Amino acid sequence: MALAYIAIASSNPLYSSLTLPTSRGRGGSSTRRRRTHCLKITGSSLAGGSALFQAAHHTVDTYIKSGMVIGLGSGLASDMAIQYIGLQLGAGALKDIVGIPMSIACASEAAKAGIPLGHYEYCSQIDFAFDDADIIEEGTLISVIGRTRNQGEESIIQEKSILNGANKLVFMITENQYKSGPDGSIPVLVNSLNWLQAAEEIDDLFLGDAEVWRRPSIGIAGPNGGDFPLVTKEGHNVLDVIFTSPILSLNEVSKSLDEVDGVIDHGIISKFPCTAVIASESGLSVVDNLPKNAVKEP
Repeated sequence: MALAYIAIASSNPLYSSLTLPTSRGRGGSSTRRRRTHCLKITGSSLAGGSALFQAAHHTVDTYIKSGMVIGLGSGLASDMAIQYIGLQLGAGALKDIVGIPMSIACASEAAKAGIPLGHYEYCSQIDFAFDDADIIEEGTLISVIGRTRNQGEESIIQEKSILNGANKLVFMITENQYKSGPDGSIPVLVNSLNWLQAAEEIDDLFLGDAEVWRRPSIGIAGPNGGDFPLVTKEGHNVLDVIFTSPILSLNEVSKSLDEVDGVIDHGIISKFPCTAVIASESGLSVVDNLPKNAVKEP
């Protein structure tokens, strides 16, 4: 595999070089022809805190500047980033920040941290957004969100709108969430009145590769979601499409779901440009997706 290297002009000794592997071209998807920048920060530099804690601090210190409108994500790493932004505002290191929350939970965290809040429907520009992801596909940085959130007041539609509307996006994840051939579930929003028709079509679409269950609002239910199926704040049901074998291309799954009658949206995010800050015991890796002509090989 051909590699290209770029030195980073920085006074910070943690930043040494970028490694850009060429794409593997698997599955024939155009998104697989993007290159990825990979920046490694050694574990010895991360003493004194958990890896996700350091990922949250790295994200804030590296990407957030005074005067920005910021999309605030949900999850453990996002909560730590929100708390750190609040500390930075209180210390005067950041000023004039406006946060656009992706969920009620992160809005509550931001309010406690002292971050001024706006609403995504009235925001014309989002400079930067960060979020947790359930899984990220290696190489493409296509991600899945919304696997485990059961609260009906939360919204995949709102979260995706903010993520896709941001000029710059960072996901903070652990190393086991970054893989080729991801598996597990993908949440799909469907009209509640004809959910069964959509579920059957999705089941036929991925026959033998996935099971389709309607998500319950309480407890554990069978494929039909039991007596209390989850209803989102927009009035939709959530189908969990549970893949039992590795997914060759999240991009192709996204395209297929978009063509199913009754599907409103789903938890697959295909955002360009996008960055993943990957936390491990040995340190942080920072990976970017870039178009093929973004970097010239020597």
